[in-house]
Amino acid sequence: MNGTQPSLDHPNTLSELSDNALQAILLEGVSRTFALTIPQLPDVLFPAVANAYLLCRIVDTIEDEVSLTVSQKRHFCTAFIDVVNTGEQGAEFALELAPLLSTQTIAAEHTLIKMIPRVITITHALDPKQRLALSECVATMAKGMPLFQAKDLSGGLATLGDMNDYCYYVAGCVGEMLAKLFCHYSPAINEHREQLLALSVSFGQGLQMTNILKDIWDDAERGVCWLPQDIFSETGFDLKTLTPATDDAHFREGLTHVISIAHQHLQDALTYTLLLPSHETGLRKFCLWAIGMALLTLKKIKQNLNFNHSSQVKITRKSVKATILTTNTLVRSNFLLQQLFNFAGRGLSTPDWQYVSTSVTAQSEQ
Repeated sequence: MNGTQPSLDHPNTLSELSDNALQAILLEGVSRTFALTIPQLPDVLFPAVANAYLLCRIVDTIEDEVSLTVSQKRHFCTAFIDVVNTGEQGAEFALELAPLLSTQTIAAEHTLIKMIPRVITITHALDPKQRLALSECVATMAKGMPLFQAKDLSGGLATLGDMNDYCYYVAGCVGEMLAKLFCHYSPAINEHREQLLALSVSFGQGLQMTNILKDIWDDAERGVCWLPQDIFSETGFDLKTLTPATDDAHFREGLTHVISIAHQHLQDALTYTLLLPSHETGLRKFCLWAIGMALLTLKKIKQNLNFNHSSQVKITRKSVKATILTTNTLVRSNFLLQQLFNFAGRGLSTPDWQYVSTSVTAQSEQ
């Protein structure tokens, strides 16, 4: 292409791109991980999954925007559900929200908000069953996430059940949506629909808990904690006292239990992946790369329980490449993938600790 290459630095040129190219470049700006994994999916699934992630990222942007009040966040979340469902008022929604975004919101998300009309047009060009799965996910997320915005999160969440609920609204419902898309794509996968739907919630929770653990100190700097107090009460630590300067053995003991719970959820994620037909290598890679990177992150956290910044437990590019190479090599073998998971996850479980894999509240709303 001659002249200026379409990019997030030149948003006016984005209109020149095809739908797939546009979604790929938007993904690259807002999530390097998903920009890497989503293209591994079969061509017929890429448009829907890429679009789904962008829709969810729009809800995330609303929830994370520091300049918006709780009331404004509820307003925009409710309005966005209608935009996704009807395909209408996307331009008006973007024009209302875009000027309210602060400089703390990354430039790529500013661009994504401005591109909402095009993103919604892509949504409504999808297969009706795909579109239904996306709209249900957005509605669940946009209704659930604001419930936590009104809470005082300086002392963490009260219970593991509350954490399960939060993880469901942020990630579990996304896992359900993906399971529905995969089942719609393949009759063979659809034979395991109920089991996949159940495991998909745990899959999402494992990834989200890993992010929560990695970002503990970044969150603490802004007075937020997503950890469950009931677990830390058993080890004798009060999350209300958590600060970036915390150096406490009781806290680290509680942390090992949360790591163990996240690890068990990632085992569910692997079980989910191994239910997918071995010849569906693209789907398996999409899942395995995410599981592998999360597992290595948990390993790094466990080995550095006294870390005080997310950069200290961020896995290296070399580790990412090794995860991709190894899982790609073993992608068709259930036995070898389970052995690899067991080897990589050694030491992450606390044998005396059990967990409830899904939230009663979340399940009752399905």
